[in-house]
Amino acid sequence: MSGDPSADGAGDEPVEVDGELVDGELVDLAAIAQFFRGGIPFNAHVGLELLELERGRALARIAYRPELIGDPTRPAIHGGVISMLADTVGGSAVFSLTAPGDRVATIDLRVDYLRPGKPADLLAEATVIRAGNRVGVASVEVWQGESREAPRDALIAVAKAVYTIKRGDS
Repeated sequence: MSGDPSADGAGDEPVEVDGELVDGELVDLAAIAQFFRGGIPFNAHVGLELLELERGRALARIAYRPELIGDPTRPAIHGGVISMLADTVGGSAVFSLTAPGDRVATIDLRVDYLRPGKPADLLAEATVIRAGNRVGVASVEVWQGESREAPRDALIAVAKAVYTIKRGDS
């Protein structure tokens, strides 16, 4: 499934991640999108939008507003906003490969800030590198620009995120 994260994404079709098949019943993608929109108040507070959701991949945006500035002398977006976006989009990508009833929580998040975030929208894309039985790992890029084809100099941060997967049946 690509594009609209609210489209039906339930099913038990195998999905390939890191050269291995993930099979069995997977969580409904529309349920994940709903949870990230309405179930996490902080996402709404910062204006996070989940734009695309596929098995093992997510794209999200935080629309710029002045309250996101952390360094008014530059001005630059607060690093915590950038890391929150990376963490959330990485978690949603890993969550897309879990079964109904499973939970995902961050174990570790490393963010490398490449340049200050300008007063503009932030976009982030996460791709799952590995989804195991108890741990998932995602690679995330955060950039600013009008489209996904934005020049690479628009890249402002890269992140590696590790998540614990608590299985609902354990």
